[in-house]
Amino acid sequence: MSDLLVTQKLSSIPGATIDTTTQFADLTTLHLGGQPRVVVRCASTQAVIDVVSLLDAHQVPLLIIGGGSNLVIADSPVDVVAVVLECDNIHIDPDSGILRTEAGAVWDSVVAAAVDAGLGGIECLSGIPGSAGATPVQNVGAYGAEISDVLTRVRLWDRSAGEDVWVPASELDLSYRHSNLKHTSRAVVLEIELALSVDGLSAPLRFGELARTLGVSGSEGSGARRPVGEVREAVLELRRGKGMVYDPSDHDTWSAGSFFTNPIVSAALAEKVRAVAAELRGADDAERMPCFDVGDDQRKLSAAWLIDRAGFTKGHPGEGATARLSTKHTLALTNRGNATTADLVALAREVRDGVLDVFGVELVPEPVWVGVEL
Repeated sequence: MSDLLVTQKLSSIPGATIDTTTQFADLTTLHLGGQPRVVVRCASTQAVIDVVSLLDAHQVPLLIIGGGSNLVIADSPVDVVAVVLECDNIHIDPDSGILRTEAGAVWDSVVAAAVDAGLGGIECLSGIPGSAGATPVQNVGAYGAEISDVLTRVRLWDRSAGEDVWVPASELDLSYRHSNLKHTSRAVVLEIELALSVDGLSAPLRFGELARTLGVSGSEGSGARRPVGEVREAVLELRRGKGMVYDPSDHDTWSAGSFFTNPIVSAALAEKVRAVAAELRGADDAERMPCFDVGDDQRKLSAAWLIDRAGFTKGHPGEGATARLSTKHTLALTNRGNATTADLVALAREVRDGVLDVFGVELVPEPVWVGVEL
């Protein structure tokens, strides 16, 4: 099917707008990526269904784009149609706490709307870039909360069955940064539904740094709750301090957020990591190593901590480099304004291999890779 015919057919779909000039660099928070075959912007969920159905029927490869905050895309032209979700309606029932949002809504706008309505449960997820539709795909989480804590169901366009269906969250196999939607093309998220608390208080504060920022005392334990507005502002303050709130004028935020997931390793390997850290930094530092029991004799470590202790400093490899670690937080890889995807991949490979050499732990990147690999 020729690009001309693709464009002609797509342009006849109500709610779909054709864009032949935009590049992936214009659609991602890393500001990286080459030219797609064409960009089609979908203003409604029905337009998404019609566009995806048409492309699938003619076996035209496509890539769904929301906020573009979790993508690493090749510099060269990419043989896919970029389907940009711009359907962004948000519906809130303040009495029941049910929030339903279309997939193209800016995620932080969803959080702000919930907080403004006095609903609790997603305030710890403030400031996370991207769209609402991406949150269940990788079970987005931060500061002790995950979307799985409040997600009730997801509306999907099942591409193989050709069905528009609501699926219970329990059927998505949600776990740390994972769902059975991730790294598959079986379905497109159209809407999500959340069940939030209506008492104006946050979810229990489980994350130490956030709890300390909010003045939670040790006697209150991990079940402490605070007004949702206070928690949102505290989270935004913490994230801004780490360059983790996207600002197009700040190259420290031209990133894909946390680039590597926190590794889950065996208890034995975790103790080996601690022993290496003791040799490198002393027993006191090793004793403070973040290490969380996640069951089945497994431990979750901090990717940022490992990167730091492997010798990578904020801003590595230094002034003048086109791709650098954020000057505020070593877990973010940033485009300083004129980087290429190849530059970013080289930096990611250096960090991954450096941590592996020092600690024997292989970091796994969190973003989706398109046309390029680590």
